[in-house]
Order: sequence, then structure tokens, then C-alpha cells
Amino acid sequence: MRAKRYVRLTAAALPTLTWAVVTPWAWAQPPPVPAVPSPGAPAIGRAWPVGSHPVVLRGWEPPATVYGPGHRGVDLAAPAGTPVRAVAAGRVSFAGRVAGRGVVSVELSGTDLRTTYEPVRASVRKGDEVTAGEVVGAVEPTGAHCAVTCVHWGLLSGRTYLDPLSLLPPWLLRGGPTRLLPVLGVPLPGPASAANAP
Repeated sequence: MRAKRYVRLTAAALPTLTWAVVTPWAWAQPPPVPAVPSPGAPAIGRAWPVGSHPVVLRGWEPPATVYGPGHRGVDLAAPAGTPVRAVAAGRVSFAGRVAGRGVVSVELSGTDLRTTYEPVRASVRKGDEVTAGEVVGAVEPTGAHCAVTCVHWGLLSGRTYLDPLSLLPPWLLRGGPTRLLPVLGVPLPGPASAANAP
């Protein structure tokens, strides 16, 4: 009967063994780039790019890695010919065609942010100053980005993509400013009388 032999690994031998096993794989495969949580943008927007409260067909889905899959913007339902408006004031940094699609980019005033809109037939030129809500073009009927005609709205800080919806204040996302309604049984305040005036 043969005696079983056991090999004892000492703590000193373990790093060498780990290096020998892991190192060849590490050379062949670059380590994945960890996802960097990107901060939201300040709510400086004063207008939706299209309509007054468009349907969001697809939201922002940040990629897990720099070149990973994701959705680097928001798709808003909009028929062809719909006016596309600047979300906030800024300067047009690009108005032209990229890969056959019309694109308009606006650098937002006082920030390092840039919005993009596509597919858009531009009505502005590079260098034009625009105000919030000003028309920068119209939705083109081209492209198969969405199942229905849409405008893809993007937001960048440098080369980092952010959620474009973070530009809009909560009241605009809800569909309009908050309004107070009268409460049943509570009288509405009347004009101040001269006797009560200071």
C-alpha cells in the first residue's frame, strides 16, 4: 500500500504561485476599466428639446466601461419636421452631418457642458448664440435609431456622457410649474382693507 504524500504551501510560496498563474492572463487581457459614476448636471435647462413634455422612448443607460455598450443619451418621440430647441442658452459648436445624420451641438453658457441633438436639419450655424427654447433645427425623417421617429438628445462634460434629463428642473420634468388649488370650505384671501394696511 502506497503512502499518500501531501505538499505544504508556505505563506512565502503562495505569492510566487499566484504570480505564475495570474500573470500570463493579465498580459493577454487588459483589466476592465471600472465604471465611473458620473455626476448629474446642474438643472439649468428651461425647455425640452422637442414639444412641451415628450415621450421618452429610451432613457440614459451609462456604459459600464469607456467603450462598453449603453445608451449615451435620451430618445424623445418626435415626428419628422418637429422643431428642435436648445435646452439652455449657449453657443453652437457644431452644425452639420456626421455619418449621414444631421447633428447640432451647443456649448452651454458658463459651464463645461455640451448638448447634442440628432438627427436634425440645422437652422443655425457654428458660432451662433442661442437662448433657451430657441429653435436650432427640425427633426429629420432619416435614421433607424428608434422604432418611431425620434430625436436623440445627448449631454457631455468634456468627453464624459451625462444624463441629459438632469439638465431639466423637476417642475419641467413633471410637465409644468406647480400651482396651488383652492381648498373646499376655505375662503380665498381678499384684497387688504385700508384699515389693516400698514
